[in-house]
Amino acid sequence: MNELPLSVFRHAIKTRHHSNAALIKREQVREQFGENADWVWEGEVLVFQLLDFSPPLFCYAWSEGSSVTCVLQEPPVDSARAAVRASIALFVVPEVEDRRIEPEEPRPP
Repeated sequence: MNELPLSVFRHAIKTRHHSNAALIKREQVREQFGENADWVWEGEVLVFQLLDFSPPLFCYAWSEGSSVTCVLQEPPVDSARAAVRASIALFVVPEVEDRRIEPEEPRPP
């Protein structure tokens, strides 16, 4: 289970994709990489609907420590598992821009 509150995920999605988001479901994902399953990623992926798009878009999000990763559902990403794979591929073949968003500290009311 993700340890961060949903508000942190919503903030990351709003910052990255400029949309409000509603949690649709949670999925457990276990992904193995390498010829001998040298590396394994296992965790919970949250599936959000982006509310400010028509037709609706979906976003997969998960946390590792205090870092949130958000991946849109667009080809070839069509599932939580595919989102994890795509995210890992970004770090295996580095891009200029890191797509993870560090959450901001909550501001007092």
